[in-house]
Amino acid sequence: MKTKQKRNKPIASLSLDLDNIWSYLKNQGAPGWETYPSYLDIAVPRFLDILKQWDLTITVFIVGQDAALEKNTKAIQAIASAGHEIGNHSFYHDPWLHLYSENEIEEEVALAEEHIKRVTHQHPIGFRGPGYSFSPAVLKVLARRGYEYDASTFPTFLGPIARAYYLITCKLSKEERKKREALFGGFKEGLQPLKPYQWKLDKDRLTEIPVTTMPVFKVPIHFSYIMFLSTFSSEVALLYLRIALWLCKVTRVQPSLLLHPTDFVSQEDVPELSFFPGMSVPTYKKLAIVNKSLEIISNQFHVLTVGQHAKFAADGRKLPVLVPQKR
Repeated sequence: MKTKQKRNKPIASLSLDLDNIWSYLKNQGAPGWETYPSYLDIAVPRFLDILKQWDLTITVFIVGQDAALEKNTKAIQAIASAGHEIGNHSFYHDPWLHLYSENEIEEEVALAEEHIKRVTHQHPIGFRGPGYSFSPAVLKVLARRGYEYDASTFPTFLGPIARAYYLITCKLSKEERKKREALFGGFKEGLQPLKPYQWKLDKDRLTEIPVTTMPVFKVPIHFSYIMFLSTFSSEVALLYLRIALWLCKVTRVQPSLLLHPTDFVSQEDVPELSFFPGMSVPTYKKLAIVNKSLEIISNQFHVLTVGQHAKFAADGRKLPVLVPQKR
């Protein structure tokens, strides 16, 4: 398959958070995560094949703990060998990273860097916090370590609803629940900008590329949400995506869209993740939806990595400057 000519198209970026089975089980409070079960050998070849069909180069944010395990080396190296940008997705994938001290964050980011660089031979220049977690301390560490961009903000009003659903369905102790009190943020997250901007960190600046939500309504449009909608109707899910992309064009938002490995597998492949939204959708149907979605996006936008998106935004015009606040 070939995309249409990229000339005169608005830009968009595409990324994938390489969250693994164990991280979902850990966050759910389910047993067995300590052995670090993995589906990378299943999911990675699937998404690499589809991306190759559409001639797309994206950013893949890798969890350091996965890079540290030899059983994942082949799959992770395949991502880098295919030419995709490698980003840092923390080491332990704790969504409460915003509660860490600055020294703990430094250790977390550095340890992930070490293993990611060893396996992929790429030094990450971009970071995304697990569960969209970030804090002034996280941003300071990233700037100090020479990162060019962060991509952790998720501007939506639905964070408290998502957190309530999560806390109802998980099996966690009171202590573990307390760590997750700010998970997915509050209603104020919906007031965050959709367009790129820069964080002011004392003398430093760090470009922020938000994960795009639907302009005006600020509801999610990442692929996992499209998959969830497809449990009701594939046609409705794809129409939802088309409307979101149309609104991006109308409001001149350059969308930064997000994939997960769960968009390429189902409970047929990974029965232990049957609790995760959208996992009841058969694998063949998921792959067809991803394929069609990428066709829609490729036909309308010139798709970049998040790093390219950040450079384009920073070079093209003077970005708004914001001061980060604690959650």
